[in-house]
Amino acid sequence: MTLFRRAALQGIALALFGVHAATSTGTATTAASRDDVTQRLHELDTLIEEMLRRTGVPGLSLAVVQHDRVVHLRGFGLREVGRPEPVDADTVFQLASLSKPVATTVIAALVGDGRVAWDDPIIRHDPGFALEDAWTTRTVTLRDMLAHRSGLPDHAGDALEDLGYDRAEVLRRLRHFRLGGFRSSYAYTNFGFTAAAVAAAQAAGRSWEDLSLERLYRPLGMTRTSSRFLEFQAAPNRAVGHMRRDGASWVPGLMREPDAQSPAGGVSSTARDMAAWLRLQMGRGTVDGATVVKAEALDETHRPQMASAPAGDPARDRTGFYGLGWNIGQDEAGRILWNHSGAFNLGAATSVHILPAEGLGIVVLTNAQPVGVPEAVCRCFLDLATAGRVTRDWLALFGEAFTKMSAPNYGTAVDYARPPSPPFPPLPDTAYAGLYRSELFGDAEIATGTNGLELRLGPRRAAFALRHFDRDVFTYQPVGENAYGPSAVAFAVGADRKATSATIENLATEGQGRFDRAPG
Repeated sequence: MTLFRRAALQGIALALFGVHAATSTGTATTAASRDDVTQRLHELDTLIEEMLRRTGVPGLSLAVVQHDRVVHLRGFGLREVGRPEPVDADTVFQLASLSKPVATTVIAALVGDGRVAWDDPIIRHDPGFALEDAWTTRTVTLRDMLAHRSGLPDHAGDALEDLGYDRAEVLRRLRHFRLGGFRSSYAYTNFGFTAAAVAAAQAAGRSWEDLSLERLYRPLGMTRTSSRFLEFQAAPNRAVGHMRRDGASWVPGLMREPDAQSPAGGVSSTARDMAAWLRLQMGRGTVDGATVVKAEALDETHRPQMASAPAGDPARDRTGFYGLGWNIGQDEAGRILWNHSGAFNLGAATSVHILPAEGLGIVVLTNAQPVGVPEAVCRCFLDLATAGRVTRDWLALFGEAFTKMSAPNYGTAVDYARPPSPPFPPLPDTAYAGLYRSELFGDAEIATGTNGLELRLGPRRAAFALRHFDRDVFTYQPVGENAYGPSAVAFAVGADRKATSATIENLATEGQGRFDRAPG
């Protein structure tokens, strides 16, 4: 199965469309009146039904808010292919990276309470936290991590989660990643984000999951929202994730269990609950006269913190920015646009778009791996509300972008299309068998199983069959959210004809996938 790295994107940070003026075909207009928007919702529903037909996505739920009023709340399609239960406004979906702006809302509540500050160093609240060097460890703040500018490499820690390490161990191992430009470069990191959220929760003396419930979900009446996978799994009205098989039909996928990165990708919710959250965002922390989050604290999440999508042509294009859990940019008419997407390749795709000055917000939840439907629905709605018409085929545009972004980030170490014929034979199994160590990834064991050599990885020593490719190169099939096709395992062999190290290709995307043979 092919998996979608940028969704691990647990997520995905899509600032791609709404920030580049050069792609615009629309014209600047003002938002429609409430009556006009209401009349156009039928057209939006028709477009959604057409998108589901075009893509085969099984189910979708959405909420639309205009000027603090929920004007549309509806479900489409099925919770699970082959079963009759329909999606409705109370169907629970996994949010994936749409969890991030939810999480920063929780942290903003703590900031407003005076329990933490955005510029608190993480070690102030989590003394055991560490990165590669002592200065960055002392200096990196909640703001740095929540804006993805800590210097950690892109998606640092995701592969550790796939190997089976729990949250505490993944966060501990962040200290072994080589750092890039601290506060000078943008790199989307689920576990850096999680480290900041966990530190904030520790300052409040609560677990992240309990804090989210007590400080946001319960006060807003989000009764079907949770930051625990088991509660999502137990929900009777729950959407099942789907993956596309052979590029055609949709089938239920493996269940994505995201508790390790709960603040960054582990929230589950409904369209009805997310409508309350939309009202909170546009109400600057107040809903129905009750202040849940102080305005000045919540406002900071909506301010640009780091350039995330530099302008291709600085004379014509707009730069996209990341706030605190939000993409911050402008639409083609220059209106401020807040948005974020979430996706699991194992079966979730979600998106939120808000034009705050126009009082317009929409959230779309689906139960299929990302093909651009939630983003297209959001942009179609904003077009209808502000221009009175859909300005382009947003589904085709987003679909193409997701196809490009889902390209594997490994798989080039060997040429699978032209395998050697015949391959150069390997050494005896005993030349490779043994224990290999990586400070970052832990131990890897090469052992002889019932069907030949096996690679055993992670805290549970999950076993993967090794297939010989050529000489001292083998392949194996990884699993998890960030796995694609086969990955090479290349051995370096010493003068004694025994392997001295093994480089595992899918773990080496940031140059740290070498495991050295342990002594003895």
